[in-house]
Amino acid sequence: MFHLQGPQLLQMLEKSLRKSLPESLKVYGTVFHMNQGNPFKLKALVDRWPDFNTVVISPQEQEMADDFDHYTNSYQIYSKDLKNCQESLSTSDVVNWKQHLQIQSSQSSLDEVIRNLATTKFVKVKQTQCILYVMSETARKFLPSLPETKDLPAGYGRPKAINQEMFKLSSLDPIHAAMVNKFWHFGGNERSQRFIERCIRTFPTFCLLGPEGTPVSWSLMDQTGEVRMGATLPEYRGQGLVSHMLFVHSHALDKLGFPVYNHTDRANKIVQKISHNLQHVPMPCDWNQWNCVPL
Repeated sequence: MFHLQGPQLLQMLEKSLRKSLPESLKVYGTVFHMNQGNPFKLKALVDRWPDFNTVVISPQEQEMADDFDHYTNSYQIYSKDLKNCQESLSTSDVVNWKQHLQIQSSQSSLDEVIRNLATTKFVKVKQTQCILYVMSETARKFLPSLPETKDLPAGYGRPKAINQEMFKLSSLDPIHAAMVNKFWHFGGNERSQRFIERCIRTFPTFCLLGPEGTPVSWSLMDQTGEVRMGATLPEYRGQGLVSHMLFVHSHALDKLGFPVYNHTDRANKIVQKISHNLQHVPMPCDWNQWNCVPL
């Protein structure tokens, strides 16, 4: 596959991927942030240029030193042609199947491709599929033709007021990574904590400090530009703090021109209700992650 290097080619790729939203969202969000300085040192590969079928975003080789770190060994894929995608991935060394890794995409149709490849590469696959949401302002700007966007009421949803005497807006420090890690559904281990520390150092973060002056609710983003890893300490839940965090974080990113999106588990009715109240738009495609482990 062909490695796109230099700002001009990456900007052309971003522009082209924008035409394929929302199916290209996970890759589009990643390329967007690569064009904002590429702080995670990612690279974009295409099967051909400029009329590509398949795009794969991956870390540079030196970043993937730990064979067991699937948080870092993370690939984002978008393809217009599934047969081409399978051929491109099977006849190249773009994906290092000997490592523990994850593949992310807004295309559920990639499941068959990934499972076919996993069989030939002797890899065990576990798929996680969630609801994909886009902030209303992002939907209006990037997805105006979607039926879900056309029905949006004017303005945007606001969360209920919080006690601003008790809770003060702030940002996270890397020392807070252990706490975030403890409550992250995909975390809870040493490698995920290192990944969270890196996200805190690299991207805008928001938190609410409680009466003790320490974070009680937070929201941060990952290298794909997705708002992730938000939570509230159990003793402070039910006060609208996560809604407030999502609202503040989303609008701060929107002002910077970022596409703002997030996902939630289908069983997580609380976050679904929060997303509905904030007028986040559920996408017709899904959020997908495949965790791959060599046998």
